[in-house]
Amino acid sequence: MMENKEKNFVSAVLYVHNQELYLADFLRKINTILRENFENYEIICVDDRSTDKSVQVIAEFAKSLEEASASILHMSYYQGVELSMNAGMDLAIGDFVLEFDKVSCDFPDELLMQIYRTSLEGFDIVSAAPERAERWTSRLFYQVYNRAAGKRAMLRTETFRILSRRAVNRVHSMCQSIPYRKAVYANCGLQIKTLTYKPQERKGVMLPEEKEMRRDMAFNSLILFTNLGYQVSSLLAGMMMLAALFIGLYTIVIFVGAKPVEGWTTTMLFLSLAFFGVFAIFAIIIKYLSILIDLVFTKQQYAIEGIEKLK
Repeated sequence: MMENKEKNFVSAVLYVHNQELYLADFLRKINTILRENFENYEIICVDDRSTDKSVQVIAEFAKSLEEASASILHMSYYQGVELSMNAGMDLAIGDFVLEFDKVSCDFPDELLMQIYRTSLEGFDIVSAAPERAERWTSRLFYQVYNRAAGKRAMLRTETFRILSRRAVNRVHSMCQSIPYRKAVYANCGLQIKTLTYKPQERKGVMLPEEKEMRRDMAFNSLILFTNLGYQVSSLLAGMMMLAALFIGLYTIVIFVGAKPVEGWTTTMLFLSLAFFGVFAIFAIIIKYLSILIDLVFTKQQYAIEGIEKLK
């Protein structure tokens, strides 16, 4: 056991939903690492309406704690990992906050302290990521997201991360609602680093409700944090405007070179002009909505990475 333990207070926030089979081992692992390395720490378990014995497992584990505090945050109904972890982050009081989006022991014990020590080097957000995502759907999503977002920090599958208190405060100041934490972290303007590791034995299966929630989150994040929705909508609006313009030109050609039915030319010109105007308005509205989303979710008034005092 270390004699000179870290003085910083650390909060560990865990997302829990029907993980009774793996939860006890995970809690023991995290507690052992934190107890051996930190003087003060807390463990916050966010129970997202588990229907198994996860809460009983947490309560039994808390009885063995002597040097730390443990809390269970009960969500009112199943709300998914993002909203649940936001609630847990609001409750955490540590100088540094560890986020565990899933109960997984597939990372080596020493990685947690490597993450912490890396954060002390000036990185406000440090993540632990497996060398390769387990699911092909995750790999596909991040490829599409990173290409559409074009941001400095590329997203990838992560197991857990640590945030400094400055990062927590910065993220909360950016937007009142945080629909996708990793995307907000990537746009907060602070120093970010990712450490990769070779996964050990994997445990756990994604539940149906979690799959549905993640699909919705993936779609929403592509709309809110990338230009994909704007690009696709603008492309479709532009194609329809060109089609309307082509119909108008075709009508004029028919009027000049043939003898169309009386009233046909006027009707077609009116319809082509009307459709051109409607899709032009749609293009303007799409751009307007894109700007609003950008202002609300991805941009601040300014972003400061740090301050260096010279004297």
